[in-house]
Amino acid sequence: MRKVLTYGTFDLLHYGHINLLRRAKKLGDYLIVGLSTDEFNAVKHKEAYHSYENRKLILEAIRYVDEVIPEKDWNQKISDVQNNDVDVFVMGDDWKGKFDFLKDYCEVVYLPRTVGISTTKIKQDLFTIKNG
Repeated sequence: MRKVLTYGTFDLLHYGHINLLRRAKKLGDYLIVGLSTDEFNAVKHKEAYHSYENRKLILEAIRYVDEVIPEKDWNQKISDVQNNDVDVFVMGDDWKGKFDFLKDYCEVVYLPRTVGISTTKIKQDLFTIKNG
């Protein structure tokens, strides 16, 4: 079985997230998503609209996702790859080169982001609507 691993906050789920998860799943048989915990988001100075528990529940309902694990810090990726027997690590191409250190442990793939959509854009649009 070929295992794939990706990470993210996956807040305000949108079709860009689904495209990424669908394409990641096509690279293997089993997709693991490392989901940023609320505590880790705070370290990154990010605030998710939904709690970790609710984002996990949403991800687990997506047919492309086989397993969700907590992402608690930047340095866990090597151990996650090793402990889960991961064959392919996948991230959006806006992270290109940032995870090349994992090439010693598995294949690293950077997928193009879906044009025209992002959680940041959704939050900005909602703020504009709310504040006129």
